[in-house]
Amino acid sequence: MKILISNDDGFQAPGIVALYEALKDIAELEVIAPEQNNSAKSNALTLHSPLYVQRAANGFRYVNGTPADCVHIALSGLLDYRPDLVVSGINNGANMGDDTIYSGTVGAAMEGFLFGVPAIAFSQVDKDWVQLASAAQKARELVLSMQQQQLITFKPWLLNVNIPNLPFEEIRSVKLCRLGKRHAAEKVIQQQSPRGETMYWIGAAGPVKDDAEGTDFHATAQGHVAMTPLKVDLTDHDNLGYWAQTASRLAAHPPAFA
Repeated sequence: MKILISNDDGFQAPGIVALYEALKDIAELEVIAPEQNNSAKSNALTLHSPLYVQRAANGFRYVNGTPADCVHIALSGLLDYRPDLVVSGINNGANMGDDTIYSGTVGAAMEGFLFGVPAIAFSQVDKDWVQLASAAQKARELVLSMQQQQLITFKPWLLNVNIPNLPFEEIRSVKLCRLGKRHAAEKVIQQQSPRGETMYWIGAAGPVKDDAEGTDFHATAQGHVAMTPLKVDLTDHDNLGYWAQTASRLAAHPPAFA
């Protein structure tokens, strides 16, 4: 098995090092990750400046770009083979609910999925890498189980996995979940620069709004590993009928111009 590993916290982050160490004896690994922290970069690609790939002393390769850049260039020319699996993480903090829209960790995994490769985004629920070795062991366990059940094939899928910051023996089983939901983000933070210019900092993520049973928020609060299958199709299928009627009315009654 050949696995491509990336992340959004940067190639030197403890999370990606722990993931590499946990998987290195069960697969051939290639690490291609951002040079710097690229949290909340989602699926962004760098189109207006060149990308450079360097190799660190530990053999990891790093790119002066986004998480999606790393996986994109790996799968579109940097590697001379197709990996069996793309794994992203382990992220320093949760990627649940609305977080998945912004997450660079998920963005890296999603780029693998878009290239037709099965992909998993791994995150720890709380920040600061508490019980990181346990999370890495859980990630290894999940990858091994999927390999043994012959789920790592040429058919792509995308999973978002969040692991509680608990000792290994206290982490409960994997639970299939839907994404929960957060309230809107906190208010933007406004400051004055030393030159008297107004600066703005994006506020913190909003508090949890939907953590009902069945959500990723609920599962991890109960000590379970939350696993959510994701898709890229953003079409509002439930409301296609409504918008079909609206489109017909718009076509039948175009605006009158003076």
